[in-house]
Amino acid sequence: MPNYTTSYSGNKSRPHMRRGRGSTGYQLPGARQRATRRRGAMYLNHSQGFGRRRQGFHAGGNNSRKPYAVIAVACAFLFFVASIIWYMNRSVDITLNGEPASVRINATIEQLIADQGLDETTQAGDLLAVDDSVLEREGGARYSVTLNGDAVELDALSTTSLTGGEEVTVEDGPDTYEDHDVQATTIEPTLTVSGTGAIQYVKTWGIPGRSEVWTGKVSGIVADRGVVQEVVNCEVVSSSVTPDQGSYIALTFDEGPSEYTEQIVQILEEKGVKATFFLSGDAVEANPAAAKAISDAGCELGSNSYSDTDLTELSGEELRVQITRGFDALSAATGQEVSLLRAPYAAFSEESWAEAMDLVSAVVSWNVDSGDWLLPGADQVVQDVCDSVRNGNIVLLTDNAEVGAQTVEALPALIDQLQGMGYKLVTLSELVASDESLSEALDLSKVTMPEDAVLPTLADDASTGEGA
Repeated sequence: MPNYTTSYSGNKSRPHMRRGRGSTGYQLPGARQRATRRRGAMYLNHSQGFGRRRQGFHAGGNNSRKPYAVIAVACAFLFFVASIIWYMNRSVDITLNGEPASVRINATIEQLIADQGLDETTQAGDLLAVDDSVLEREGGARYSVTLNGDAVELDALSTTSLTGGEEVTVEDGPDTYEDHDVQATTIEPTLTVSGTGAIQYVKTWGIPGRSEVWTGKVSGIVADRGVVQEVVNCEVVSSSVTPDQGSYIALTFDEGPSEYTEQIVQILEEKGVKATFFLSGDAVEANPAAAKAISDAGCELGSNSYSDTDLTELSGEELRVQITRGFDALSAATGQEVSLLRAPYAAFSEESWAEAMDLVSAVVSWNVDSGDWLLPGADQVVQDVCDSVRNGNIVLLTDNAEVGAQTVEALPALIDQLQGMGYKLVTLSELVASDESLSEALDLSKVTMPEDAVLPTLADDASTGEGA
């Protein structure tokens, strides 16, 4: 073990100060007067943990390092601020008139035009009178600007910022018309109904057109500008279902619900078959549980109007009330929103379409009438349907107090024979889905009227419109 000793004398008396010859003040004792170190001994210095702290050192650390720390923090802060300034003012790449260009991030299009000198290379359009004559050369718009293919209004150039990656075009300004008054005339769409088949729906919705007469506030010229927006006429088509593959039949029941409805639903469930029920609103209000049973069984719902009324004999407002009340009754009983309609007696005219097409997704009749309402007997009903049915057909059956018992009796045999003929029995929506071209144009579950569409007028009654 090393032989440690202290580097100072055990004599605790203070060292004697001596005067040096030829010097002023006192000095520490000379080397000869210091304690003699022994040869071979190891000594610990004050810095190794013995003795008093050196002058200038305190428990809080070396104060002489604080200025350097402050300088380091200040430099880091300045670097951080400089980085932010650089980041906020960096250049980003855009495409200007089909060529690569750079612009300071968040610069406006107005600043881009000035920086690129485009205000000197583009030409303003002319100011035109309402009859297209020139009132002032280069008195029109200063530029024509698009951003990512969309036109930018001139008053938005100073507020539209660029962040990188945009495609900007700046071209000559377009001609601009003088301020003018406009007398507009609406061109109402007309209605045509075409085609044959059991399913009627709106193929093309009617969009109003517009013609205008302008009166210039500068020139005083009056000019008929003609049609400024073409009218889109409304077209309702009748169509049959032609399945692309397979053989499908849709069984439908009218005039329910009745006391027999839940028995009909039970038979369908036992046979693993779905069908579509067109229910009368007043009957639904009298027997909501039966309507709910149809819905719970996964069968499809449609309206047979509110009551057993010929809709073609009603005024426009009466017609809309009949249809709306029928749908509302179904919604209240089942919680489903319904827009599919079968008009009583399949009576729905062009006038009916013109008055209420915004309420219905489609109006459906049938291809095969079972004739059960004549009460020929269950066997005859089955034979009549099976002798007449073809792939894609819609079969009419009746569910009311007078016919319901016969329907319940005929239904099991009818289902068995149709399935034996190779048909799959489906709902109307499933039947439509089997025809790809028809399913792309028709959704039986909702009305698809666009926001800008309006109810049409009949072609014979079309007028030239009215001023606006």
